[in-house]
Amino acid sequence: MQKKQIISKKAISNGVDLIDLTIVRAHQGLIKKEFSALELTKAFLKKIEKFDSKIFAYLTLTPELAKKQAKKVDKMIAEEKKISYLAGIPMAVKDNILVEDVKCTAGSKILEDYIAPYSATVVEKLKEQEAVILGKTNLDEFAMGSSCEYSAFGPTKNPHNLEKVAGGSSGGSVAAVAGKMAIYSLGSDTCGSIRFPAGLCGVVGLKPSYGAVSRYGLIAMASSLDQIGPITKTVEDAEIVFNVIKGKDPLDSTSVTLPKIRNPQSAIRNLKIGIPKEYFIEGIDKEVKKLVEAGIKKLETLGAKIQEISLPHTKYALSTYYLIMPSEVSANLARYDGIRYGLSTSSEEKKKEKQIILELEDVCRTSRGKGFGNEVRRRIILGTYALSSGYYDAYYLRAQKVRTLIKKDFDLAFKKVDVILTPVSPTTAFDLGEKTKDPLSMYLSDIFMAAVNLAGLPAISIPCGKKGKMPVGLQIIAPHFQENRIFNLGKIFEQQYA
Repeated sequence: MQKKQIISKKAISNGVDLIDLTIVRAHQGLIKKEFSALELTKAFLKKIEKFDSKIFAYLTLTPELAKKQAKKVDKMIAEEKKISYLAGIPMAVKDNILVEDVKCTAGSKILEDYIAPYSATVVEKLKEQEAVILGKTNLDEFAMGSSCEYSAFGPTKNPHNLEKVAGGSSGGSVAAVAGKMAIYSLGSDTCGSIRFPAGLCGVVGLKPSYGAVSRYGLIAMASSLDQIGPITKTVEDAEIVFNVIKGKDPLDSTSVTLPKIRNPQSAIRNLKIGIPKEYFIEGIDKEVKKLVEAGIKKLETLGAKIQEISLPHTKYALSTYYLIMPSEVSANLARYDGIRYGLSTSSEEKKKEKQIILELEDVCRTSRGKGFGNEVRRRIILGTYALSSGYYDAYYLRAQKVRTLIKKDFDLAFKKVDVILTPVSPTTAFDLGEKTKDPLSMYLSDIFMAAVNLAGLPAISIPCGKKGKMPVGLQIIAPHFQENRIFNLGKIFEQQYA
């Protein structure tokens, strides 16, 4: 069992312990009337006001919306109406997920003033649960990056060390939770963009199975890889959020109705855990390896059966990802032309050059040139090249064939084991600015993440200790739509570090 959080009246009065609460404990406090949803919300807004200038987790705050939502929940409680686990719980949304009437920039200048005309399906589901939305969080531009340094508005810093990166691309969503500026948040994961920063910042980050959660209202990066998921303080909280946002959505044809779990496995005894030899390689930090192996050893002492497995095509995963992803980026970002919506330089150029009208090509070229950052342009160019005549078969088509082999590796492995455990990252958080001038070095940060997205599998990052003051994460991977295995094992693993 997890340690019970005890809240003194004195602590409640000054808001100290309110920001430490999990979803479960905050819900208990609300229904017991230990504090109100408005008091809880104000405690987080106060923390953001004091601390976020150092971290830069948020791009847009919605304090009036949050207070309005909190007051609604307080009224429900006063009327003794039953409330859900997420009712009145302050949370944050990554700024590539639409919230109606709230700015949504995707971390890019090209959408700097874009106001969302509707909410994403996941946001609508949270609103139905009476969630309290504190604001929109920072990210690498269009979710393209591993450090949250590629945001057009500035980098997000790691709450454990302000000279280190928070990780990306969901760096703002993770830093908001790790920095106690939200109880939970939503992020998106295309190549570890939830799990990687969660591992670097010491929180829980879930990447659901592809199709388990609707992508409607998520600004697309790579449509066959993107997936929305929760960032929380505990595995139990992640399970609660996932169970709210999951499910078939008629507005997203790739979403599915998850199969019912007939015999959910909760005991760890005789659980078969696979350890892929390809993930414990040269280059991984010795202390990180030691902490991950110690975590695996703890599970073995509890009765789990540890078995070495092989995922032979893992070595091609990163190369495969960095052909498929930019190809889809090239297609998805073609819509940002300076004409339909987003940044347009046409009116500005007219004033400067006194032109009556600009050629459409000029509008598109100048708008995209000023609106997109270097990393986004780099990936568009790479993807356009990979899809071009004469190169499609040699690059994109071949990458898709390797993707099939990577998926088959996992299919074969899961015939032998129930779950797979790996490190989240080969190192702890690196210094700000350390890798921004070397894109290849930055891409290598995704080495333990890419295969999971290519195969569409569910995976979670859970804290498993610290190297000095910096967190280290353990990754649990399960078969398609078997998130329950992740939650069951994750909660058992978490108890060992409680």
